[in-house]
Amino acid sequence: MVQDARRRRGMRDVAAAAGVSVSTVANVLNNPGVVAEATRARVEAAMDTVGFVRSAPARQLRGLPSRLVGSITLDQSHPFYAELNRGIEDHLDEAGCMLLACSTDLRPDKELRALRLLEEQSPRGVIITPTGEQPQRLTAVSSRGTPVVLLDARQAGTGLCAVAVDHELGGRLAGEHLIGLGHRRIAFVTAGPDIEPVRQRRDGLAAASRDAGLVELRMAPAGFAEGTDAVISALLDRADPPTAAVCVNDVVALALIRGLEARGLRVPGDLSVVGYDDLPFAAHVRPALTTVARPIRELGRVAAELLLSEDAAGHRHQELVFTPELVIRSTTGPIG
Repeated sequence: MVQDARRRRGMRDVAAAAGVSVSTVANVLNNPGVVAEATRARVEAAMDTVGFVRSAPARQLRGLPSRLVGSITLDQSHPFYAELNRGIEDHLDEAGCMLLACSTDLRPDKELRALRLLEEQSPRGVIITPTGEQPQRLTAVSSRGTPVVLLDARQAGTGLCAVAVDHELGGRLAGEHLIGLGHRRIAFVTAGPDIEPVRQRRDGLAAASRDAGLVELRMAPAGFAEGTDAVISALLDRADPPTAAVCVNDVVALALIRGLEARGLRVPGDLSVVGYDDLPFAAHVRPALTTVARPIRELGRVAAELLLSEDAAGHRHQELVFTPELVIRSTTGPIG
C-alpha cells in the first residue's frame, strides 16, 4: 500500500482520471493548441489530482529537447553574474526552460567538473563564462551534442556562439574621460586573476594614456584579496600618487571609495574613481559612481536566445559584441 502511494503517476493514470485517451494527455503536454479548452482544463485538473509530474528522460526519449539549461560563471554570488543569470533566466522562462547555475571560482578543475556533471544531465545546452583554460574542452562538449555558448568571452577560434563586450573600448573610454579632466597619473585597480576581459580593459586604458602622451599607467601592486588598506597604501603612500583610478568593476570601486573615506580622503576631491559594469547600486550610492556601463541582462538574454536557436535549421555560430558606454556621475572631477 505504501509502495503504491509513492508510485510515480503516469499518463495512463491521468487519462483514466480525466476520462480521455493517453494520446489526448500527450497532446495537452506537448501540443496543447490542438486540444479543446474544456478538455485541456479537465486533463490539467486530473494531473493535479493524481499527482502527475512530467518525466524529463521520457520527454527526451521521444526526441523532444530538454528544458534544462546550465549556466557556468566565475562567481554567481557576484552582483554582475547574478544580473547575467537573471537575464538568461528571464528569456529561458519565456521558452518554458529552467536555469541551473553554478560557479567556477576561476578554477579550471571546477569548471571541468561542472561541465561533466551538466553534460550527464543531457541539458538543452550550457552558457559559460570560461576561465580561459583549455578552450578545447568546450568545443569537445559541443561536438558531443551539448550546445555551448560563450558569455563575456570571444570566440577565439572555438567556432562556438559567443556574446562579448568590447572591453578594450571600455578601458579607453574611462581613460579618455579622466585625461579630459586633466588627470595625468591614473591607476588601474584589479581584484583578482588577470583574466582576458581584465587585460582588455587595462589595454584600453593604457592605449588612451599613450595617445595622450602619458608614459606611465599605475598598477595597484596589491589586489583586493590583500585588503582595502593594502591597495590604498600601494596607490597613495608615495611621493607622486595617482589622482585618479579606474577599477576593474563597480564592487571594487565602491570598496575603494569607502576605504578612502575611512582615511578622511574625498572622492573626487583627492582621487577620482571610475567603476565598470554599471550595476544597479552604482547610481544610488553617494557619491554616485561614474562607471563604464554594459547591458548586463541583455547580454544574458542574447546568450540564452542564441543557445535556444542552436537546434534550428540553418543555425550558424556567431559572435555578438556589445559596445560599452561611459556613464558620468559624481565620483570623477577635474584635477584640483
